[in-house]
Amino acid sequence: MSTYIGLDTSNYTTSVAALQAETEALWQFKQLLPVKEGELGLRQSDAVFHHVRQLPELTEALCRAVPSLDTLTAIGVSDRPQEADGSYMPCFLVGLGAARQLSAVTGCPLHIFTHQQGHVAAALYGSHSLELLEKPFLAFHISGGTTDALLVTPHSDTVLSCQVVASSLDLKAGQLVDRVGGMLGLPFPAGPALDKLAQTAASSKKVKPVLKEESAHFSGVENQCRELLKNGVPHEEIALFCLRYIQAALEEMTARLLQKYGDMPVVYAGGVMSNTIIRKALTERFGGRFAPPEFSSDNAVGIAVLTALKEGGNVR
Repeated sequence: MSTYIGLDTSNYTTSVAALQAETEALWQFKQLLPVKEGELGLRQSDAVFHHVRQLPELTEALCRAVPSLDTLTAIGVSDRPQEADGSYMPCFLVGLGAARQLSAVTGCPLHIFTHQQGHVAAALYGSHSLELLEKPFLAFHISGGTTDALLVTPHSDTVLSCQVVASSLDLKAGQLVDRVGGMLGLPFPAGPALDKLAQTAASSKKVKPVLKEESAHFSGVENQCRELLKNGVPHEEIALFCLRYIQAALEEMTARLLQKYGDMPVVYAGGVMSNTIIRKALTERFGGRFAPPEFSSDNAVGIAVLTALKEGGNVR
């Protein structure tokens, strides 16, 4: 029996997970970083502070949940947002420090990945698509801090490698969701509430996404939503307009990238991809593979999966 632990301390959530490959048992504990009412995010210093407070409690809960830590085999952690040179956020140092301590005390090997790699791995695991790791595929990581299209290839050191081939050229999709949610009086992060509100809309204004080659613009949508609100358009129609724009932009990005790189599987990861409206459209048009909603948001599960795969575990 082998147990693999993953840690992820992103700018939104403290997350820990443990995976037993042989039994497919999985334990996950995560907690949003607290954001004051009316604010749309945290300074890095505040994020670090909250991770320092929350990570020990979640790690203790994880250790109580796992039947036997005698089977602990390896530790995994995310240490930065993505593979690009200069990618860095102080909040990831909290998880990295804790993982180094766990490794030193237990004698278990430590494997380091990026936050983005963890999201893609969680989507593969949650959609029962780990066989895609044997060949290149297209993935999207859509969240509050990232709107990236990735060409994913196998990698001997980190299991998979994510090359950014398109992105947002201004606002990230998750930032747009939170800003529109904020103007509509919804709590942060606004994704679940905006999704629920949009479900009640009878119709919305037509959308036409703005792209430059394969990358998308999102900042103009915020201004359009503000104008709709000023003109008295119902909140639910504004919510639906916002989500339909993100959907249309991602559809066009996907279509252009498949034309450029050839037909290949498409995986969608990240918190925004738990949205029911966007998921339905991308599944119907492209056969997109998604993580279950519980694996879409920030994500030690993917780090635990990558750790198990790196150690040769039989993960399904």
